[in-house]
Amino acid sequence: MSEGPAPLSRLTAELSQLPGIGRRTAQRLAFHILRSDEADARSLAEAIVEVKQKVGLCEICFNLSEGPLCRICEDHSRDETLICVVEEPADVIPIERTHEYRGRYHVLGGALSPIDGIDEGDLRIAELRHRVAAGGISEVILATNPTTTGEATAMHIADLIRSQTIVTRLASGLPVGADLEHADEVTLGKAMAGRQVLS
Repeated sequence: MSEGPAPLSRLTAELSQLPGIGRRTAQRLAFHILRSDEADARSLAEAIVEVKQKVGLCEICFNLSEGPLCRICEDHSRDETLICVVEEPADVIPIERTHEYRGRYHVLGGALSPIDGIDEGDLRIAELRHRVAAGGISEVILATNPTTTGEATAMHIADLIRSQTIVTRLASGLPVGADLEHADEVTLGKAMAGRQVLS
């Protein structure tokens, strides 16, 4: 059975590779793009190219950035003595939405997962240790996801740096097994406000 012209099939195949987009949704999106006027389609294509060309990682915290530093590391009103450690850049966004946290971040780039071949060398743990060892850090908040790999990563980091600074973990309120990017602001805000020291 034909799936239409080859360019439409290719667009559907490319869209279906996006996370959370199945074949049927990809097909609906492809037909939407086909029906939209050329200016809208070109604008979408240019936005995709622009994000790939202009967005990189912050030299300090590894959050997404359009220049050498992200907007948070450039903001001198933020508390430089606090570091909130997250797995991915997407995890920074929901924490920022709570308006409960005014420190800096450190993005690991994932979580420890030996079964998937991800060990300490694959994450930015060495860079975090360097930031803490440089001094001036009063607290490191471990905000890795409340999953098995996130918990293992938090415990590993806590063991490495707790002799140099206070290490806390987000308080209960986050459902176990959920990702930060799916948590609502109230739940995440309470978890941030009620964080506890890891012993």
